[in-house]
This record gives sequence, C-alpha cells and structure tokens, in this order.
Amino acid sequence: MIKTIILILISALLIFCQPDISVTGSDDVTKLTPNDTIRYLNIPDKSENAIEGSQFANHVANLNQIDRERAIIREILAGNVPSFSLKLKAITINQIINQKEFELTFFAVCDYMAIGSEQNYLYIPMTPSTAQYLANRLECSLPTKKIVDIIYNKAEIILYPQPIAPSEIMTTIPSFKQHTDSIKQQISKIGFDRSANNIIAGHKKDIIISNKIYSTDRNFDRVVIYGWHISENNPIQPVYNGHNAQYADYSHGVRLISKTTYINGDSIQIDDILKDPELSILLSNEGVISKPYYPVNDITNNSNN
Repeated sequence: MIKTIILILISALLIFCQPDISVTGSDDVTKLTPNDTIRYLNIPDKSENAIEGSQFANHVANLNQIDRERAIIREILAGNVPSFSLKLKAITINQIINQKEFELTFFAVCDYMAIGSEQNYLYIPMTPSTAQYLANRLECSLPTKKIVDIIYNKAEIILYPQPIAPSEIMTTIPSFKQHTDSIKQQISKIGFDRSANNIIAGHKKDIIISNKIYSTDRNFDRVVIYGWHISENNPIQPVYNGHNAQYADYSHGVRLISKTTYINGDSIQIDDILKDPELSILLSNEGVISKPYYPVNDITNNSNN
C-alpha cells in the first residue's frame, strides 16, 4: 500500500513539474516550431561581471586584428550581448513558384550584433570568417541579398544610413564607436523602445552570403557586403565583393538568421533551400547558392587563447 502511494506521488510530480519548454532565454533549435514568433540565440546568460560596450572598446582598441576577432568571439559566446542581438523574430513571406504556393517563415535577429548591455553597447563589425564561425556555433546563417531586402521591408523600425567620411581609420575601434553613438542618437530621437520585439534595419551594411564569395572575378578571399537602404529596394551599397576577407569597417553589420526555417509548416534548413533549384528563389536573387558560407580561418579555432 505504501509503495503504491509513493508511485502515485512520483507520477504526479512527473506530470505537474515538467520544465517549461516555451521559447524563453537561451533556447535550443530543436524546440523551435512553426507557431513561434520569438526565439533566442543559444548562448549563456550574461555574467554579472560582463564588461560594458565602452569597456570592451577600450580593451580591444590597441589589439591587432587577430586578437580583436578572438576577443569578439569570446564576449559573444559568453553571452555578453544586449537582448536585441540575442532575440530572433519570425518573418513570413508568400510566393508562387511553378504554380505552387509556398509560405516560408524564417527567424532573423532583431538587430545587428553588438557587445555590452542594453544601455552601453558597441555595434561590432568583424571579418566574414569570424561572422561565419559565430553563425556555425549558434546554428545560424548569414543573410542573402534577398533576405536583407525582406528584413528591411518587414522591419518595424527604419533608420537612415549615417556615413562617416572615408579615411584610414574606418576599420578602427574609434570609428566603430563613433558610428554606434550616431545610431544611438537616431534611436533616441525616434523614441524606439528596445524592450519591444521589433526588427530594426537600415543603419548597417550586411555581410551576406552569395556566389560572389567564391566567384572567379577575384583572385583573393573576399567579403561580400550589401545594404544601407535609403528606401525599399534602394540601397546605397549594391552587392560588392571588392574588399579582401580581412576588411571590416564601421558600416558593416552582422545579422544572424536561424538555420531552421519552415515551408508550408514543414521544417527545412536554410542551406537546403539555397541549394535547391526550385526553392532557392524564395531566399536568393542569384538562384542556387551551392556554398552558402564563408571559409573559417585558423584564428577562430584558437579563440580561447
């Protein structure tokens, strides 16, 4: 009799004390469903001792590029990012291909990658190799040109581009900080509520995936950039692959896209869409992108050093 009562109590505990698996906090990609509207990058919660964006800027200002990229990786994977760089929002599009109707839902981070807190953050440009490494670790992809356009057209908050006069310091931390501050001022003027689940766009050029990463028109590893829209389908920066893969200036931004998407309710990886002759048109203006990623170099493999 006592054993029976104990078994009943254990069963009740198992039924009523199941963990909450709703999409809150650092969520695993396997919990994503077609009905979710918000999910989060799978990184740890921010440490109480995490440095602010201004402190990070001071810390890396005099580092060489390799050490700076390693520091970027460490901070992001340790969870030292504001919520807008952590939160992904569902975006749904509809398109007819070959007389078939497709509804596609993908998940895009609400804003570009930054380091620090909600109030004290630094938008952080990085090389495409570092961006790809982070995307791989976080089960994400970088966007295509078409995805960048879709995000801009669907964004709740639109900012205008704020170029800094070209100079040899465009790729340095002071320029990164200057551009971050100008974006913050623009956000403050419009009274944008950072706590809302809104997508913000227009203020950065995206590092994108494209067939131009590996095209034969260049004889060096390169980054492909696109964006800085003035209005819908009207970017300042057309698709461009003329910078080498070590180039990262203040205008560049990294917006991650979850690899898990849904077509007509069925789960499919974004890479599989881009490699498919029929489906690729949903997310690519170039048709099939057979290698939808950048090469990852050795510095990212030693980011804990």
